[in-house]
This record gives sequence, structure tokens and C-alpha cells, in this order.
Amino acid sequence: MKVLPFTIVKSGKDTILLQEDLTDTFYGLLHQHEEFQISYIKQGKGSLIVGDTLNRFETGDVVVLGGNLPHVFKNNSEGHGQCHMLSVFFTPDSFGSEFFKIEELKSLISFFRKAENGFKITQPSKGIIDIFESLQKASKLDRFLLFLQLLKRVNAGKYEVLSSFYTSDGPTKYTDNEGQRMNAVFQYTMEHFRDKITLDAIAKEAAMTPNAFCKYFKNRTRKTYMSFLNEIRVEEACKLLKEQPEMSVAEVAEQSGFRNISNFNRIFKGLIRETPFQYRSKIVR
Repeated sequence: MKVLPFTIVKSGKDTILLQEDLTDTFYGLLHQHEEFQISYIKQGKGSLIVGDTLNRFETGDVVVLGGNLPHVFKNNSEGHGQCHMLSVFFTPDSFGSEFFKIEELKSLISFFRKAENGFKITQPSKGIIDIFESLQKASKLDRFLLFLQLLKRVNAGKYEVLSSFYTSDGPTKYTDNEGQRMNAVFQYTMEHFRDKITLDAIAKEAAMTPNAFCKYFKNRTRKTYMSFLNEIRVEEACKLLKEQPEMSVAEVAEQSGFRNISNFNRIFKGLIRETPFQYRSKIVR
């Protein structure tokens, strides 16, 4: 099965491609496509891997992903109800190679720059949500006008960067074999991060020797595998601290995959810049 690249299904000669995902799970395999993607999470929450970084998504989020930026939405298996996402796909050349270079659209240059590493609108306006809700039923002309409004509003919104994947040479485009290998690593990690993961075990998932895997993973993500694993565990800890106030910090550490409370506190503070107790105290105010 080819995991990467992923092909967005086109309908006729449409230049703006719309997709509605209403399912028990989003497409859960690491993939990339040439189209830029703007998605509104109408319902659902979980983990979002973008390039080399783990993030979280939840109902109400608006996520922007640049072309050929590897990503995967992995919703929480314990979630109730269906996942619902509305997405818009396009390429910078969808309307001609010079379209976004005209004087009237030069203000959107920053949109494309931010999209290179992906970004999330932290507080989507009602206007942005209304546009997503209107796109499906709009005529082709109105859809085009709404699309330009969407770009303008998303570009002006407060945002947070989702990865540091983009380099001066552009995003790394995985081959099919690399995509299968990285997807196997990510999938195994997401399913087993609560357990003890040895270097031998994760290297086996990548069909490599431990030494070769360490070099390969760092070359592809610019971080060690243990750093990536700790990010996933700390993200899980943040979720538990927020959603399970009755759970002690020691229990949170164990449920997140940490076997040593001192190690948990040290790694958590190094990534979040505050202790688990400080993090929870702000959430429960």
C-alpha cells in the first residue's frame, strides 16, 4: 500500500477542491500532497503530526497546511460521535502561475510563507466558520469569492506555527518507501507511547538497524527519536492534566508513558516551560 504521496480527488476542471470528512476516524496515515489545505474541525479532537512536530487539534480549530507538508490527523479513539472536518484544497497555480503575484493580492504573500510550516488559527472568527459552512452550497463564482475572503481572514487571524519542517530548500518530499517507513514509525509510537519503547523495537518497525535508524530519523525530522517520543508523552500528559483533574500528577506521568516522576517533571518543564502543577493550576482556575 502506498502511503505517500496522497492524491486529492479532483472533480472536473474545478480549481478549488472541497472535501467533507464525516466519519469515525480521519485519514490516519502520514501523507502529503501538492495542494495547500485549509481545514475546519467541526467536530473531533486528537493528535496532529505536521512535518517533524506533534500538535493537538480539537473542535473549532482551523488548520492550514502548505503543499507537500507531511501530516496526519489522529483522532482520540475514546472520543464519542463522529469526526467532522471541512477542507479546502488548492495550489498556488490553480488560477494561473501569475494570479497571486498581481498587486491586489500581494498582501497574501505572508499566508503562503506561514503555510510552509503549517499554522493553526488560535481563535477562528465567526466569519471564517461561516465561509466554511457556505462554500459547499455556493455557486462556482460565489465559491471563488468566498475562497478569497477565506484567505484574507485566515491570513489576518492570530496563529501559532505547527512545525519547523520547511528549510531553505523547501519541504522534504518523501518517496513512497520513505512514507511507509515514517508512517510505520509514527503509528507504532502513537499506539505504544505509554509502554516502554526500546530502540531495537522502533528500529525494527523501520526495518533498519538501531544505529542506521537513529541517523535516518534525525536526518528526516531534525530531532532524535527520544525527543519525538517525549513530545508525544508530554502532549498526552497535558491532555490528562486538563481533562482529568481527579488524576494525580504521578498517575498522569504513568499514564503518559513515564516511569520516573522526577524524569517526567524535568522533561515536562523543559518542553512546556512550567511544572505539571503550574500547568494544571492555570487550567483549573
